[in-house]
Amino acid sequence: MSKIYLGANVFAAALERIGRLFDTFDEVIVDVSGGKDSTVVLNLALMVAEQKGRLPLSVLFLDQEAEWDTVIDHVRQIMGDPRVRPYWFQGPFKLFNATSTGEPWLYCWQEGKTWIREKEPDSIHDNRLGTDRFKPLFDAFPKVMFPNRSTAQISGVRCEESPGRLKGLTGGATFQDITWGRIITKKAPGHYTFYPLYDWGYRDIWKAIHDNGWDYCRLYDFEYQYGVPVLDMRVSNVHHETAVHSLKFLQEIEPETWNRITARVSGVNAVSQARETYEVPKALPFMFPNWREYRDYLLEHLITDPAIREVFRHKFALIDAQFLPEAQESLTKCEISAILVNDYEGTKLGNFASGHDRLRKGFGKGRDRFSYHEPA
Repeated sequence: MSKIYLGANVFAAALERIGRLFDTFDEVIVDVSGGKDSTVVLNLALMVAEQKGRLPLSVLFLDQEAEWDTVIDHVRQIMGDPRVRPYWFQGPFKLFNATSTGEPWLYCWQEGKTWIREKEPDSIHDNRLGTDRFKPLFDAFPKVMFPNRSTAQISGVRCEESPGRLKGLTGGATFQDITWGRIITKKAPGHYTFYPLYDWGYRDIWKAIHDNGWDYCRLYDFEYQYGVPVLDMRVSNVHHETAVHSLKFLQEIEPETWNRITARVSGVNAVSQARETYEVPKALPFMFPNWREYRDYLLEHLITDPAIREVFRHKFALIDAQFLPEAQESLTKCEISAILVNDYEGTKLGNFASGHDRLRKGFGKGRDRFSYHEPA
């Protein structure tokens, strides 16, 4: 896939894109996570909203409870900005827990539990969005909160982080001639999500932050001091399948957060103490004839819930059938990694699929993309 370069820098292009959304939609909502990308898209949207007389700007934060304190400090600063209309969601929902197969779900903000921290006084404390899963909550929010208004939800997703995103956000129009977005549901026309930073690189992100003196989450400073590579720095709940590596330094950076999270989330301490065992070994263990048999052994003995085990089996069979023989060993190692971190959502498999497109069967012949659907 070749890139076509425009005659504008990414900063100017993003401002123009966001301006078009304000001119087109009744409501503009910015999703924030506390991370660098959402920090940039928020500040750009504030610039445009002020110019167009659209303040205060609606800002949504879905609080996953097991968050870094530095992230929460940054979000509090965002939500306290008088230019912001805050929607801080702390209603109950569930997240898959990559640190435990015995307790694979964290029921965030569950009544009767001792939470990692108290809820914010002005946050949304109940869940009336019609779903208890994290990603669907984003889509449900505009449908429930703004059912009769055309809505543009803005997020900081960038193509640099995933080949699949590059294809998805440049391959076809979503709204008018815009490719960098998606319709939330055909059942609720007028509600869209857009990614105006889709063509930014991480250097563009940090340049914008520093050139404009924007506040950002200080977790990045701590990660830099700890030696985390720039591309591996992540702001997320600590038990996410792509963030468990952060557990090796959580206790050093935020010891109080560590104490509260280990008391609340099963498996966090175990993963931190034995993190090497949660990585795919460099050499095949001698007692197994091949990587696939090793994978099946781990699946049978580590994923203890039969229903969840069946979800893994279904996804493995689905993706195995799509790739050529020369990709199978690498794919099987990816599946082993998914088992070790309890990747129920299929994030690692999706990343493999989007990054190894040329090794798929029938490449270039209009195949369907890899499906994440669970068995019926």
